[in-house]
Amino acid sequence: MTLVTETDPLAPLLDLADVAPALDRAREQVDAALRHRALRRHGGAVAAEISLRSAVASAALDGHDHPVADVRAGTVTDPVVQGALRVAEAVPALADRWPRTPRQVLARLHVLAARGLVPADQLGRPVARPDVTPQSGATPGPDVTLRLDGVSALVSGGTSVPALLLAAVVHAELLALRPFAGPSGVVARAAARLTLVAAGTDPRGLLAVEVGHHERQPEYVGSAGAFATGTPDGVRSWLRHYLTAVELGAQELTRVADEVLANA
Repeated sequence: MTLVTETDPLAPLLDLADVAPALDRAREQVDAALRHRALRRHGGAVAAEISLRSAVASAALDGHDHPVADVRAGTVTDPVVQGALRVAEAVPALADRWPRTPRQVLARLHVLAARGLVPADQLGRPVARPDVTPQSGATPGPDVTLRLDGVSALVSGGTSVPALLLAAVVHAELLALRPFAGPSGVVARAAARLTLVAAGTDPRGLLAVEVGHHERQPEYVGSAGAFATGTPDGVRSWLRHYLTAVELGAQELTRVADEVLANA
């Protein structure tokens, strides 16, 4: 990215037009959704449904769209969907490790997401050229390695910006880099979710941010591409989209919690 300082590489993002107000709005909606009374007695049921919907939305964003009801019924065998479900299930157990060993966690996410989709010797390994399937034994090029190191440094305490902003950057960087063969988008979205869980912003992983991205998929794709240009306007476009998706994810949490409470 081009917006850097010697002290905190992400601090200048807070000065981009409309980003700080959007961040405040998103955080307000998150806090309100996480106070829903259904979470006190039915938090497990809400979490399970959010995990399912988020996994289905994440797979759909990688081009594998299936009705939630069909996935819930167990009739969908699509390997990308199954990988997204495995990833979603693993997020709570990986949250503590994420700030300490982010590269290892990313590798684990890829193993879960891409099992049965890429050769076994490529699972968990960054690829030399993310736009093509590498030959066996390929190693990551310097740009992939350096940028993964940069993401890892941010996750490991290299910034003090709010977690929502850090999650947005982690997500977009991994989307732009595509460091793994196969469903790398599933890995990027899981990394963003882990960032929010590990920071305590969404400690139980209840925000359906992936659903928000899916609801605005054209904007998701366009703003991710804009971020990859590294320009201030491109980065701002992605951040505004991400924070909108967070708001939509909070609204989805409220809907699910209302449904669970009504059926309790």
